[in-house]
Amino acid sequence: MTSIDDFPLRDLYEPHCPEREILDRIMSRWGALALLVLRERSYRFSELRRYMGPVSEKMLAQSLRVLEEDGFVLRHDYGEVPPRVEYSLTPMGRDLSNHVAALGKWVSDHASEVLAAREEHRRTGARPTKASV
Repeated sequence: MTSIDDFPLRDLYEPHCPEREILDRIMSRWGALALLVLRERSYRFSELRRYMGPVSEKMLAQSLRVLEEDGFVLRHDYGEVPPRVEYSLTPMGRDLSNHVAALGKWVSDHASEVLAAREEHRRTGARPTKASV
């Protein structure tokens, strides 16, 4: 198995690195959240939007289109009137969503620490010291 240490992260710092562009597209504000929500099941656009919270139709449509273009999301148009379209994860999208969920778990596990650090910074204007990091 390859270790994360074997991955050349320095390439992600290059502006024209394809992996950087993919990472940017995956980790967009609504893209990552859509990947997490779609882990549960297929969703119609309107219910996905309701579930995700305050996202505009335009931004959600754009995020889903990007995820579809990159092969993470499948858009199924049933060709019915009124229109019925559902979104689901592809196998690659499901694999990716597992990694995004792991990041989400880390955030959940460390949220109180992050919020405390944020509050401390707001209160004092101080940056964390090496000893507290």
